Amino acid sequence: MPDLPKDYARIAFSQPGAPEVMHLSRSPLPLPAAGQVLIRVAAAGVNGPDIKQRVGAYPPPADASPILGLEVAGEICALGEGVNAWQLGDSVCALVPGGGYGEYVLTHASHCLPVPEGMSLVEAAALPETFFTVWGNLFMRAGLKPGESVLVHGGSGGIGSTAIQLAHALGARVIATTGSDDKVDYCRGLGADEVLNYRSRDFVEPVLALTRGQGVDVVFDIAGGDFINLNLQALAMDGRMVSVAMQRGAKAEVEIFRLMAKRIRWTGSTLRPQSVAAKAAIAGELREKVWPLLAEGKLAPHIFATFPLADAAKAHALMETGSHRGKLVLTV
Repeated sequence: MPDLPKDYARIAFSQPGAPEVMHLSRSPLPLPAAGQVLIRVAAAGVNGPDIKQRVGAYPPPADASPILGLEVAGEICALGEGVNAWQLGDSVCALVPGGGYGEYVLTHASHCLPVPEGMSLVEAAALPETFFTVWGNLFMRAGLKPGESVLVHGGSGGIGSTAIQLAHALGARVIATTGSDDKVDYCRGLGADEVLNYRSRDFVEPVLALTRGQGVDVVFDIAGGDFINLNLQALAMDGRMVSVAMQRGAKAEVEIFRLMAKRIRWTGSTLRPQSVAAKAAIAGELREKVWPLLAEGKLAPHIFATFPLADAAKAHALMETGSHRGKLVLTV
């Protein structure tokens, strides 16, 4: 085991609340169990679930670190028993079960991916959470295929940006929604064929017009709430809808007959509680099918702003305004 400090700096908060409840603190350094690695963190992504955990609406699983942060990039500095896929000093980006907002973090070796060639650690830190979420839902669960059409809500956010890029790169026709006109060009630049401002008009009629009355094959939904029935209207026969967030509400009054009549399949998932094996399966597909596109420059993370770890509160405050385009990253 290499020389490591006995403790390390990380972001903590003693009670749920506004961004200002977060502060730097120190904790004893954790050591990897069998199958785990310890990563010296260079950068950590900021994500919606971090906000929800901070305000008390998304408690971590019982076996996860209570420290915020679900994705990092850095250098492997300790190996647990049985880890053969990585070596000390390897640069990786990784999905972590919590603890990303700190100088060190533990995760499962099978949830690490190499930093794509030519990409900085700050850029790589913006990959895991959104790419695992989008690939696992849009492609593995909803089964989006080349030549199909997909409606992506929240196109300018971290998850939406990734969904647009991946769907476009893999040959789908992408219709995206956003909440302001100044984000339309951004979504087009990511690869969206059409972009609709859902605040200025109902998106159902334009989607049907763009698909010659047929509707889209897949809806990638982060909205929930009142958008659910609108999504059902915008879907084609035998369409699929996948829910990954509930930004407009956790409940919806669903027109069940429409779902039946169109033979719609509605699925969804949350990433953090999934098993080690399930996340490893997503990592394997990403490494095979997506990481080459990143290395070739056909895909890239879009980072809106970076903040020092000590300024995590500023990053959260910015995310809560909804004015960002793409990802926010903390540098350690």
